[in-house]
Amino acid sequence: MGLLSHRVERNEIKPGDHIYTYRAVFTYSHHGIFVGGSKVVHFRPGRNLNSITEASSDVYEESMSSPCPTFPDCGFRQPNSGVVLSCLDCFLRSGSLYCFEYGVTPSVFLAKLRGGTCTTATSDAPEAVVHRAMYLLQNGFGNYDVFQNNCEDFAMYCKTGLLIVDKQGVGRSGQASSVIGAPLAAILSSPLKLLMPSPVGVATVTAGMYCMSRYATDIGVRTDVIKVAAEDLAVNLGWGGHHEEEEVEVAEDNEASKRQLAR
Repeated sequence: MGLLSHRVERNEIKPGDHIYTYRAVFTYSHHGIFVGGSKVVHFRPGRNLNSITEASSDVYEESMSSPCPTFPDCGFRQPNSGVVLSCLDCFLRSGSLYCFEYGVTPSVFLAKLRGGTCTTATSDAPEAVVHRAMYLLQNGFGNYDVFQNNCEDFAMYCKTGLLIVDKQGVGRSGQASSVIGAPLAAILSSPLKLLMPSPVGVATVTAGMYCMSRYATDIGVRTDVIKVAAEDLAVNLGWGGHHEEEEVEVAEDNEASKRQLAR
């Protein structure tokens, strides 16, 4: 366990582990679930998303334009889905391998200088984690959103089965809460500058507020989370109506075909 992150070797990870690697000179990290057989299931912007995430996909995720020379199924995904199966080499892209930590104590969580490395929430059994990842590979995880539904959110859901009830708030991602927590800490600590003329005092208070704001959004201490089975995730995320419309369209097409044959 490191102060910044938990770096591991390939032979140390097991199926069901939440792994990540850093991109763009440690600017951000990309997360996934190791499912065994040198394969990782992870979440990235879909190819046909008409949103800001599509424009930023080159910044946030790897390009899948070059086929993997080792595994033919590397890069597999369902149409219109952002959940991808990749080999470990393509997932890491020559980066170092890190393992996300679960069930850490509040003191350890607060001691971490960077978000997106650990949580106080406990992980479910590896079999349940792999099941969720493989189920979502076939059924999707909704639309990618940098702040509310990103790769870290996906991996943390697979590990815990916890879903955020408040869809307007920040997601499970520690990276997102860090981005939000930094300016929040500066705002909250600014009135205290009048009481602390020393720059060291101001910096200490700001750092403390940053850590506490990040801790308050951790899924291990939040009260707006519920346990949701992967099979029920579509209903809880509002995908049910979309699938129902598709079923109606298919039924109507079938009826039209039957009428054409009857003629």
